[in-house]
Parts: sequence; structure tokens; C-alpha cells
Amino acid sequence: MGRTTNWWRDLLFAVVVFLGVGIPLCRTLTYTNHWAVRINGGSEEANAIASKYGYRNLGQIGSLRDYYHFYHSRTMKRSTVSSRGTHNFISMEPKVEWIQQQVVKRRIKRDFKAGASQYPYFNDPKWPSMWYIHCNDDTHHCQSDMNIVGAWRRGFTGRNVVITILDDGIERNHPDLQQNYDQMASFDVNGNDWDPMPRYDISNENKHGTRCAGEVAAVANNSHCTIGVAFNAKIGGVRMLDGDVTDMVEAKSLSLNPQHIDIYSASWGPDDDGKTVDGPASLAIRAFESGIQQGRRGLGSIYVWASGNGGRSRDHCSCDGYTNSIYTISISSTAESGKKPWYLEECSSTLATTYSSGESYDRKIITTDLRQRCTDSHTGTSASAPMAAGIIALALEANSNLNWRDVQHIIVKTSRSGHLNAPDWKTNGAGYRVSHLYGFGLMDAEAMVEKALHWKTVPAQHICIENPDRQSRTIRPEHAVRAVYKATGCSDNANHYVNYLEHIIVRVTIAHPRRGDLSIYLTSPSGTKSQLLSNRLFDHSMEGFKSWEFMTTHCWGEKAAGDWLLEIHDNPSQLRNFKTPGKLKEWSLVLHGTSTHPYACQPKPRSSPDEVSEDYTDEQAGPCDIECQNGCEGPGPHQCIDCVHYFLKFKNNTRTCVPQCPRGFFGDEKKRCKKCWSICETCIGSRSDQCTSCKNGYHLNEETNSCIPNCLDRFYLDKGDNVCRRCTEGCRKCSAFHHCTECMSGWRLQGAKCVLNCETGTYFDSQSRECERCPLSCTACAGPRQDSCTQCIADYYLEEWRCVSSCSSIGYYMDQPSQNGEKTCRRCDPSCLTCIGHGERNCSSCRTGYNLEGGVCVVGTVCKDATEESWAEGSFCVLVKKNSLCQRKVLQQLCCRTCSLKG
Repeated sequence: MGRTTNWWRDLLFAVVVFLGVGIPLCRTLTYTNHWAVRINGGSEEANAIASKYGYRNLGQIGSLRDYYHFYHSRTMKRSTVSSRGTHNFISMEPKVEWIQQQVVKRRIKRDFKAGASQYPYFNDPKWPSMWYIHCNDDTHHCQSDMNIVGAWRRGFTGRNVVITILDDGIERNHPDLQQNYDQMASFDVNGNDWDPMPRYDISNENKHGTRCAGEVAAVANNSHCTIGVAFNAKIGGVRMLDGDVTDMVEAKSLSLNPQHIDIYSASWGPDDDGKTVDGPASLAIRAFESGIQQGRRGLGSIYVWASGNGGRSRDHCSCDGYTNSIYTISISSTAESGKKPWYLEECSSTLATTYSSGESYDRKIITTDLRQRCTDSHTGTSASAPMAAGIIALALEANSNLNWRDVQHIIVKTSRSGHLNAPDWKTNGAGYRVSHLYGFGLMDAEAMVEKALHWKTVPAQHICIENPDRQSRTIRPEHAVRAVYKATGCSDNANHYVNYLEHIIVRVTIAHPRRGDLSIYLTSPSGTKSQLLSNRLFDHSMEGFKSWEFMTTHCWGEKAAGDWLLEIHDNPSQLRNFKTPGKLKEWSLVLHGTSTHPYACQPKPRSSPDEVSEDYTDEQAGPCDIECQNGCEGPGPHQCIDCVHYFLKFKNNTRTCVPQCPRGFFGDEKKRCKKCWSICETCIGSRSDQCTSCKNGYHLNEETNSCIPNCLDRFYLDKGDNVCRRCTEGCRKCSAFHHCTECMSGWRLQGAKCVLNCETGTYFDSQSRECERCPLSCTACAGPRQDSCTQCIADYYLEEWRCVSSCSSIGYYMDQPSQNGEKTCRRCDPSCLTCIGHGERNCSSCRTGYNLEGGVCVVGTVCKDATEESWAEGSFCVLVKKNSLCQRKVLQQLCCRTCSLKG
């Protein structure tokens, strides 16, 4: 009897695994002994249910109502299989609406491992070296700062603003943090107590949170070390990265005390390895939404996020669901020189930039460190996000009534491109300069507090979900798929009507054999082009994208209605099976913004409360033009005192305010529209090497940024963008980046690529840049592995890219030799165990459960379920039938008698 029972359990486990309840082979999950549970009825009901099934209720998850943290001591702390046992029957309780065993999520801190006259009123020893706060050290030729001192001089230092650092804890007794430490903004989620002190070890691994905290709120004038951007703000810390990070851990951290904490700063996220696509799970998403809707007494919690350090891995932060969220302020980094740091990721969701480290010789960020010390080597976007949080704290002190969207609007309006060096700066349809490297530019603290002082809350956010486009489109290698959607902005629904844009989400479902070969672009009705995804060299995943949301801020302030163009490019970077093309299965637009102009009612700043313009007032004739700033002398855009965006000057010395400079002009730092070089259509400066597009008859050279009549050798014309782009290595001529038509000397054409002219039996190794020998059984190959052969030596057969002496006896057959004598082993039809040829009618034997009939394997009809004692009423087959699983072939075979019964 015991043996029969064990057999039944083994079979049940095998069926469960077959049905997909087990762990996917492609991605191993680590399950914990913690559960998130949603229970109606309050904490007493939750305690009773927990006790009934052997759990312990550790309390509510953050501020998420009806969500509880359950712990089961008899379950393995970490396991590669989900928990099984009687405790799982908890899901059958009527008041349990949802339950989820927590899995470990890999989260990486966004620093990286290494490979002026001072202001006399600060006695902190590191103050003279803090170049990113007071930019007046002629020795280093600093070009532009963030005007933090200017905000301080206006009296704003972060007083009454509370920031918490979500990280590996903070050293609360550090002399530079102790005075500003806030216990109500702190918690140890990893240890489930109120002390966020980091765990000390010999390597000081848990220094990250303390470093970030010092940037924000290190105390000034205590003669110890450094000064925080908001040195009078209150600072807390959440210890949540020094242990298993689960959805529940993230939700608890993101929803800690939201009526007390104003700003949450996070400098971590999924792996920046260039192949991960990951983001917040259900509880964390709910925590974000709850914070935005209810935090800060309904004004919305402020979430500041580091954009990522995956630049060296060719990562793209649009594959990070945290920085890609409309609820987070995604912050990028720039070096002191304004150059792109080597670790920087580019994406369209980045809102703004602050300073951080650059090359090894560039100065880094000074801040607090573990063991009550300080450091001058804080780095990466990890250093940029807390700096941005400190600047936002200054603005919140100036106006505590700013909501979460007001803060983003003020950042957009006050950030500036300045000396930041990027090849893709463009002016969008609303007149804002924006870049995929730096968002809307370097943050300006003084400008932000000035705006905040006189700010009037923007109109309510509207969300327009346009109808999805479900037309399936094939994505072919070296080609682009283009889909146009005519958006209305939901103009027929007043509650959802979006006229002026803020965030745009593109939700896509794509099947593809190698996800990293894809790049995706979105062009707005105003002509602003956002790169939603770039090629990722290390992303070999075949999973594609399943309802993944890409986000762009580059169309901020533009009109929503019109034609939106989605472009998907497939540029194969490695050898792959072209017989399996990708497919765009579905895409849709989610437009966020307002129905009325967000700044129509913003008051102009005045030097005194009694100062009123006598030239033109609302009482006399109505409002100024929407492009006017600081008053006007009449209703037209040519009668403005100052311009919101740019002014265009005419030969008769008159000028008019415009939202963007016309073609042939560029906007400079003084808001002037100035002429481009004569053959430039658009540009970023007046020189011939500052073009961004060209007039008819000319093409843009992407390396020199100049306009030329014909593309040079080693370049090809990208007709879609009218740009001469460099061919891939070894090409003399090409029609696309990876499609060579003629090679350089010493290279030969292999398919559509140029490779070094290697002799027979060798291949070109892209890492060593030399010809390496193929495996012994290959006469030609694409790499060093046994499964990378493309041609075999005599008397050998090619089977699944391997050279074998004979075809595998099971699952393969020998195909007829080709004209050049090549012999190939082909795979049998899936229904065959062995076969003599192609297709389902050439089977010679069948797999278990199938019978051979005339060369075809058909499902057998023998089963035992009605004759075994253990399969009586209430047994496994009855459960299969009751749960409508008989349509599954393997279960139909196993339980054919029971499945054939009526009812």
C-alpha cells in the first residue's frame, strides 16, 4: 500500500511539473518562507487564518491595507521549488483573496567598483573640494553648476522636508547625520525592526546607503567632514538590500510612513548587465500607486531613482521598470566636464541630470562613509539620485503644496542643457531641449525654488488609453516595421481627454528569437523622435516582450492628437536562425497629460507684492499670449516682455516668441533662435559640423555632423533618417550596418558580413581578432564550440550544428546529400520516436502512449484508471475531470476511462 501511495505522489508531481507549475528551465527562481496575503476582515481575522495553517502574521505590508506578511517556520528558507503541503490550503479560505509566495529578486546598488574660492561660513573640512556645489575653482575649468548655493542664499536649506534612503541601511550615529536623523523615516525591513544601522563587515559592503544619505542631508558647520545639498532636511534610511529582496520587501520600503516622508531616494534596481528585463511586481506597483494617490496628504510621494550604470554592458534603462515608471523621477549623471560617463545608460524615460564621477582622473562626489568617516570617491548614478533628492527638498521647502506632478513640471521647465555634451540634443514640439543621455538637462536648484515660490498646481492628470493595434506584423532581419496610429487623445471623453502631453507609455507585445537585436523608436505628431529601446549586445533572450511598457518624456508639452509612428528595427548582431522572424503582435499608446494648458494660470514672479504691470493687465484687455513670460504689452506673441521658450528676431528688429525655433534655426542658451549653417535643415549650433539634419540633396554624416552630397566609402545611406552611417568593421561598401556588399583588403564576404580572410578549417574570433582553428570534425565553423560547425569533414554528418559520424538513432534521420555532397541529419516529426524521412507519415516507431499505424503515430487507447483501486471516487482522475483538464493529451491518455464518462 505504501509503495502504491508513493507511486501516486510521484506521478502527481510529474504531472504538476508537466503542466507548468514547476520552475521554468530558462530562469531559476528562489522561493522564500515568506508569503504576501490579502485578507478581508482586519488584523484579527488575518491572525486567526495564519494560526490555523501554521503561519505567523508579521503584520501589515507597509501602508497597503488588507495586505499581510505571513511567515512559515517549517518551510525551507530558500528553495528552487515552490512550497507544497497542507499549509497551501490557506488559499481555499473564503476571506483570502490573494496569496503569493515571495521569490528573491536580484537588485544591484548603482555605484561602481573602481577598476574656486570657498564660502567662509562653512567650516566643514571637505567644503573647499565640493566642486559640484560651488563651481568656482578655476584650476579645473568648471563650466556650469547646479546653483545650489543660490538656493541657499535665498534661505532654502531643506528645513521641514523629510527624505529617506531605500538601501542597505544608514549609519544613524555618524557625526554628519546624527543631528538630522529621523527615526520615523527609518526601518529595517531585512531585520523587521526600527533600527536601520548597516551590517558591518571587513569589506564595508553596506556603505552605499550611508554615502547616499550624506549627499542629501549631512549637517553643515560641524567641522567634521562634508555638507548635504539640503543640510537642514530630516534624513532616514530603510535597510532593505542586505538580504533577500522580494516584492514584499520592496512594497514595505516604498510605502513606509507616507504621511511623514516626503521623498524616497533609491539608487538600485535590476541587474545592469545588458540582458535583464525586469521591474516592480504587483505589490511594489500597488505601493507606488498608493504613494502617488495618498502620500503627503494626497499630494503624492516623490520617488527619485538612479537611471542605471549599465553603459559598459550596452544596457538600456527602458528595460528597467523602476526608472521607466511615470511615478519615478529618473536621474542621469554627467562628469564635471559635461561629458558622458562610461557607465551611463541612455533612454527616453530620464527626466534630468546631476553631477557624478566620470573617467578615473575626474573628480568624484564627497560624502559620509561607514565607521563615522567620509569619502571623496562616491560614484555612478548612485551619487546622482540623492543629489537630485536634495535639490527637490529645497523646492519643497519653498512650496510644501507642490504635488508629485508639479515637481516633475518644475524640473522640466528649469533644467538646462548648458555644457552637457550629447550628440542627440533636440528641441521638442513644445520648445524643450531634451536628450536620451541627460533628459531635460542639468538640474538648477535656484531656478527650481524660484518657480516653486510662485507655482500654481497644474491641472488634474488625465489618462487616455488609446485602442490597441492588434494587427500582427512580421519583423524581418535588416528591415524595419513601421506602424502608424492616429490618436485623438480621447477627445470624445472629457474625463480622459489629453491635449497637452506629459508621459507617453507604449505597451508592446513582441515575439523574437533574439531580443537584443531589436531597437524601437516612437515619433510624435510634432515630429519628436524617442528611442524606446536600443540594441543590447548581451541580450540573447528568446522571450521577446510581453505587454512591456516603454515610457518617454521627450514629448512633454506637445499636443497629443495626430499620427504616432512606431518603428521596430531588427539588426542581427550574431549568427541566428533567420527562418524564425520576429512578430509585432500588439501595441498601444497610453497618453498622460492635461486637457488644458498646464501653465495657463501660472502667476508671473514679482519683486514685491504690489508690483503690477501698467502696460497690459487682465482688467484692461485679457491674458497675455501663452508664450509670454513676465508680462506683455498686448495679446500677441510679438508683444511679450520675455519669452517662455524662444524668440525669433526679424530684419526690421522686431521679434516674436515661439514655442520652438523653425527649421534652419537653433535655440541658444539666451533663448534666441539663430541661423544654422547654410545647408543644414536643423542644427545645434551655427558651425558646419553642428548639423542634425540636412536640406534636400545633402545627407548628414553621423560622425562629423556635417552635410555632404554623397556618402563616402565605408558609409551607407540610411534613407529613413537621411544619414550617412558607418558600415560594420571590414566593409568597404554596404547597404545597411550589417549588410556588406564589398570588403576591405584582407577581408572576405561571408553572407552579408565581412570577415577576416581565414583559411579553411578556421574561423574569425571577434575577441582575439585572429583566425582560430575549428573543432577537428569541422571544415568550416562559426566558433570554437562543437555545436558551431557549418560544414563537416568527409564521412561526417551535420546534426544540429555538430559534426557526427552517424545520425542519432532516436529523433533524427539522414537526409539526401546535397549537390556539393554535404550530408545532414534532420529532426523527425515530434510525434515520431524514430523515422525514415520528413513529416508525420514517415515514422518507424512511436513515443510511449502512441501506436504506429501506416507510418503515422496516433494516440493509444489503453488506460488503467478505472481498474486501479487507488483511482476510486475522489481520486486523481476525478480531479482531472472536475477541473476540465481532460483536453490535455497526456491527461486524456492517463485518465481516458474517467474522461470518457458523461457529466
